[in-house]
Amino acid sequence: TPSFFIAAVTNVYLCLLCFPSSASPDNSSPRHSGLGEGQRLLSRTKRGWVWNQMFVLEEFSGPDPILVGRLHTDLDVGNKNIKYVLAGEGAGTIFAINELTGDIHAMKRLDREEKAEYTLTAQVINADTDEPLEPPSEFIIKVQDINDNPPQFLQGPYRASVAEMSAVGTSVTTVTATDADDPVYGNSAKLVYSILQGQPYFSVDPNSATIKVALNDMDREMRDEYLVVIQAKDMGGHMGGLSGTTSLTVTLIDINDNPPKFVCSSVDLYEFVIPEDLPLGKMGGKVKANDRDYGDNAKSTYSIIEGDDQGVFEIVTDTQTQEGILKLKKPLDYETKKAYTLKVEATNILPGHSSTAHFKDTATVKIAVDDSDEPPVFSKSMYLLDVNENAPINTVIGTVNARDPDSSKNTVRYFIDRHTDLERQFNINVDDGKITLAKPLDRETDMWHNITVTATEVGNHSPISRAIVAIRVMDINDNAPEFATEYEAFLCENGKPGQVIQTISAVDKDDPVQGHYFNYRLVPEMLNNPNFTIKNNQDNSISVLAKHDTFRRQKQEMYFLPIIVTDNGHPPMSSTNTLTIRVCGCSKDGIVQSCNVEAYVLPIGLSMGALIAILACIILLLVIVVLFVTLRRHKNEPLIIKDDEDVRENIIRYDDEGGGEEDTEAFDIATLQNPDGINGYLPRKDIKPDLQFMPRAGQHSGPNGVDVDEFINVRLHEADNDPTAPPYDSIQIYGYEGRGSVAGSLSSLETVSSDSDQNFDYLREWGPRFRRLGELYSVGESDRET
Repeated sequence: TPSFFIAAVTNVYLCLLCFPSSASPDNSSPRHSGLGEGQRLLSRTKRGWVWNQMFVLEEFSGPDPILVGRLHTDLDVGNKNIKYVLAGEGAGTIFAINELTGDIHAMKRLDREEKAEYTLTAQVINADTDEPLEPPSEFIIKVQDINDNPPQFLQGPYRASVAEMSAVGTSVTTVTATDADDPVYGNSAKLVYSILQGQPYFSVDPNSATIKVALNDMDREMRDEYLVVIQAKDMGGHMGGLSGTTSLTVTLIDINDNPPKFVCSSVDLYEFVIPEDLPLGKMGGKVKANDRDYGDNAKSTYSIIEGDDQGVFEIVTDTQTQEGILKLKKPLDYETKKAYTLKVEATNILPGHSSTAHFKDTATVKIAVDDSDEPPVFSKSMYLLDVNENAPINTVIGTVNARDPDSSKNTVRYFIDRHTDLERQFNINVDDGKITLAKPLDRETDMWHNITVTATEVGNHSPISRAIVAIRVMDINDNAPEFATEYEAFLCENGKPGQVIQTISAVDKDDPVQGHYFNYRLVPEMLNNPNFTIKNNQDNSISVLAKHDTFRRQKQEMYFLPIIVTDNGHPPMSSTNTLTIRVCGCSKDGIVQSCNVEAYVLPIGLSMGALIAILACIILLLVIVVLFVTLRRHKNEPLIIKDDEDVRENIIRYDDEGGGEEDTEAFDIATLQNPDGINGYLPRKDIKPDLQFMPRAGQHSGPNGVDVDEFINVRLHEADNDPTAPPYDSIQIYGYEGRGSVAGSLSSLETVSSDSDQNFDYLREWGPRFRRLGELYSVGESDRET
């Protein structure tokens, strides 16, 4: 059992030194912790007081360590062979122990807010062998708080709002501060709040930090924002305490506490001049009622409450500018009324009240109508006139009338808009507006004519009025009826008497009011004909009937039956139409099979024998043409070789991909006729060669020793293996010097000497191939001129 800190086993005690001790081995005087006797923590056991806690202030000044306390064991009775050992949190770094005396010192500044207590263990060991003489004992060193942290407003600066005109004591917001000191020890963390700035408008509760309104009738329109500075002080606000401050911006919220007020003269009067030709819906003027409130509280509604019995004006609110826009609902007329006096009201409804409880203000609006030069006014916007289609030229169809609405009453002139009367069928008298006929009318062509008549004042052609004149052409009976179509009847030879051959109806371009009724009759000379008769069907149609059944194509194949059609007009109109009747052969069922007419001969077609004969002739002609073409392609000209001809001229090489027009120069026969030119330079006609010709080694030519076949094969091989040559039908001849020639370049383009200054005798030394070249370049000046 430990011999110290636990009094039940040994007589060990732990004491806190409050004054300097002379028992320190180095005779130094460490500073005490400043704790009084009454601040010691005691724990009672069965045999007495046990000290198991030590205290040290969290902050001290000066370079010297602070004596925290002393350990003592009953083994330390003049025994110099014992040693105190300290272990645990902060041992050796923050806390140190005197091995001989057991004094514990704090070596560094402590911070309770960082760590409030340390748990350590102490043990007595043999100073020589380091063997423990007693079991370790645990104790606690607590860091005692001092007021070293000021209050802080962690969320500041703050913003809050409160309605204007709020009563005193209305809560605005709450701001609280925090203190890191120990709240349970002393008054280090006991905070008290106060206002440093913002009085007398606001106050703060010293304990809860609630900000309240402290002044009545605070008006947003006078001042809408306040800055409040709040202080929090610890130590209960006593002297020596620490403090912290923050700011609070309080904004007053607008309420609807101001009525609208018209912005005009002192007599609340607006005056406008509006032209009488102002279009409907256009603005004629603006009024404005100011409201000192903000947002929706400043919105006003405008209305006309007096002076507009006819409903000529209306006033609407511009949502952007909050202005009242005065507009026209009906047109103005200077000649009827020259001025208006209106009373306009601006209304602002109070929140939380009925629609009848509101702020309002009124103003007078005087409107003077400005006279404008108005266009003439037609008596009607549209005129409907009737005219008969047989009316003579210059007939008066009708009259239009317009007047000048201005007080000047100027004379009006009338015109027809020719864009609406392109054919110029009508005229109008410019002075009295009478419309006359200029060209004959035909109802069957155009039943309606819509023209536009314009009216303008004399001497002022700018304002123009327009009126539509619809002219209806009235029908007269001027068209005779006629067959509805070109009828063609077919009569069977074996038909029965009384059989209906054709049903005929008529049409009439006229349109009588009572409708059409047609009368059909045969021409007088056909009334007693023995072949046909007609029957009225009582529906404006007739049926043509056969009188007998003895019709024969051999006897007569076609009949003509003239019929007169008369209408019921006044006067009646009639026309004679002829029905053509063809006699046809029919089956027993009455179906037409053949007629002696072109329309029925053609569908029958040719006989089978005739078609086969025609087809055989066509095939025979095709065979002859094919044989002729084949024989022409295979026809060959005999090869006749004359004795005086050179057989080599007949050696011709063809290529499927010819060179077009250049084929005429494709073969140079002179090459074959002059074998000596095999080794010479023959330039190509299609390209300009870049290299000089170098004769091949081992080739020899002579007048009679040329192998034409070998020559052609060599040239052909060269042409086929040349990647730059086009596929011309010619023998390709190249002059190629070859690579690595000892002769070098034969060009004299870059030399500074002239031909006369050079000596070409060295060419003879290059071998027999350059001997002739050397002879050519070695001739004298006189020879060259020759």
